[in-house]
Amino acid sequence: MKGYHDIVGDGGSRVLEQVADQRTRITDGLAGVRHLVAVGSGKGGVGKSTLTLHLAGALRARGLRIAILDADFNGPSQARMAGVQGALFVPGSHKVALPRTRNGIGVFSMGSLIPESESLEFESAAQGESHTWRATREFALLGEILGSVEWGALDLLMFDLPPGAERTVQYADFLGPRTSFLLVTIPSNVARGVVARSVAALSKGPNRLLGYVENMSGYFCRDCNAIKPLFVSPEPFDAAQGRPSGLEIPCLGTVPFDPELARLCDTGIPLAELPETPVGRALEHVAQQLLDTLESTTPASAHGSRELRPGKEPRR
Repeated sequence: MKGYHDIVGDGGSRVLEQVADQRTRITDGLAGVRHLVAVGSGKGGVGKSTLTLHLAGALRARGLRIAILDADFNGPSQARMAGVQGALFVPGSHKVALPRTRNGIGVFSMGSLIPESESLEFESAAQGESHTWRATREFALLGEILGSVEWGALDLLMFDLPPGAERTVQYADFLGPRTSFLLVTIPSNVARGVVARSVAALSKGPNRLLGYVENMSGYFCRDCNAIKPLFVSPEPFDAAQGRPSGLEIPCLGTVPFDPELARLCDTGIPLAELPETPVGRALEHVAQQLLDTLESTTPASAHGSRELRPGKEPRR
């Protein structure tokens, strides 16, 4: 019986050729996207998905062309929050067109395809062994989505990543060095500790770390029109460094929790339909910081010389 090392090449399966073909389709499909930004944390429950959607909304309000890929295939939430549950994916001449939110953000989420009462299943011939290859199937699915969707010309494609510090690194490896990372935490030692691990792991690779956002930094009390503490901050904020002490990447902003925002997420209503609130102003600040950081770390020659200018439709 032949061993693994006795097989020459791919054993006639043409796996390498198929992988190369998929990579070519992905590269071609994303050629019109100026920036790839993955929003991750490592820690679950910090509001990554909510922040991704409403940050995208703040960027879209500035006239930028935005799309979101909900990469949490097992716990997709963008479809409900963006109001595209049950939306139809319309086949084009070559690829599939994205459903869009009422404010024009393209969204791919498995929540548009699979009801919340069902789960995404990867069938396994070996009972009890699916954990050994499930991640491989998930990344194969991600590759198919990237290569099969008509992304078109975008200023930003944002990836809403699943939780798990090791998953963040896996996505960095799969998406490649062109993808920048924005991390999300909350003001607690537990969450910051996991984010610190993600920072350490990502720092070993070629991907840019844009910074992080501290979510749920207090809550907006509508009765008293003030921001009240939600957590006891574990460490003092270092204003000179622009981050809480102990974290080694810049803080792009802090966003308070607003119960009304949670209601909007449940009903698929954009934040823009709320009157101006502290959370809206905080997201505007983070959006500006994100744009400034992206432009400061991108050569002027990369993907054309177009700049991302808030308040203006990007020059085409």
